[in-house]
Amino acid sequence: MLDTNDKYLILWTSMSDRAEDFAALRVKRVVRETSDAVSLVLEVPEHCSARFRYQAGQFLTLRVTVDGEDLHRCYSMSSAPAEDELQITVKRDPGGVVSNWLNDTASEGVEIHATPPDGRFCLRDNADEIVAFAGGSGITPIMSLVRTALANSSRRIRLFYANRSHDSVIFADALRRLADKYADRLVVAQHIDEDSGVVTPEAVASFVASVGEADYYICGPGPFMDTVQEAVAKSGVGSQRVHIERFTVAPVPLDLADSAGQATEVVVIDLDGKKTTADYRSGNTLLQTARMAGLRAPSSCETGSCGTCIGRIVAGSVRMLNNDALDDDEVAEGWVLTCQSLPTSQTVHVVYE
Repeated sequence: MLDTNDKYLILWTSMSDRAEDFAALRVKRVVRETSDAVSLVLEVPEHCSARFRYQAGQFLTLRVTVDGEDLHRCYSMSSAPAEDELQITVKRDPGGVVSNWLNDTASEGVEIHATPPDGRFCLRDNADEIVAFAGGSGITPIMSLVRTALANSSRRIRLFYANRSHDSVIFADALRRLADKYADRLVVAQHIDEDSGVVTPEAVASFVASVGEADYYICGPGPFMDTVQEAVAKSGVGSQRVHIERFTVAPVPLDLADSAGQATEVVVIDLDGKKTTADYRSGNTLLQTARMAGLRAPSSCETGSCGTCIGRIVAGSVRMLNNDALDDDEVAEGWVLTCQSLPTSQTVHVVYE
């Protein structure tokens, strides 16, 4: 199984760096979860406390300086809002600049700059069962969801947690404690690749076979998520019940990139009360077009998961490559994820609100 650590693996060179967007959070405690994963308990200044209230499943965008370069990365909270502490968990990756830096150098007292919590991978407000699938470091937002649902509701929870090996299981002890404390509500199924091979559609189908009305939450490496999502859909679960949080950006298919926007000439962008008309370059998303026009359009994950970059199409048409944030009604009203939207008409007019 492929584990990723620099969530979304994106360098946001065009993201707003205004001082007021970031707050200095002090590392209150460092918790070594595994040999390649660390949790950072962050202290939020009192004057920022209202801005840093969050929902389970959301993330922070961090700004750190490594070798003189400012880098931005998103990391999910693994704590629950009901808890007094705010905690993120970061898994190391051989090519991950920021995640490796945090694993190697983050220590008590260090200040890390972060924007307020964001993201739409949150619990739906109902009493139905929760079925969660986590792969590797995908357990981070899932852990926040599980802790919150157990503390604030009477919902039953089933968690399928897949890892490469026994020593790579993040939160192993914490999950055992939760399973013991909430034995009547929480079922945890551990899948270890080195023992059982990679997760198969049959394993997923078996896990959900006896589930009734439920909401499904899936987070982890791409191949794992694809297997789970397809198997869950084949079991008869409607897409409105399935909630996705992706860690990596899927590449644009070459045939789509080559054909996208061939007829598009300009993109009109309404942002911060100003209207900009930008020439369109074939294959670029609306977000990329805004950046090339020198605009600071809102963005974060750039995987189609968080919803930070949403805009409304008021003229023309686009095709979204991936959408894990908007529901069908929102799409029908013209809302799109600009980081995933390729123009398909001569002119496209998008409004950021």
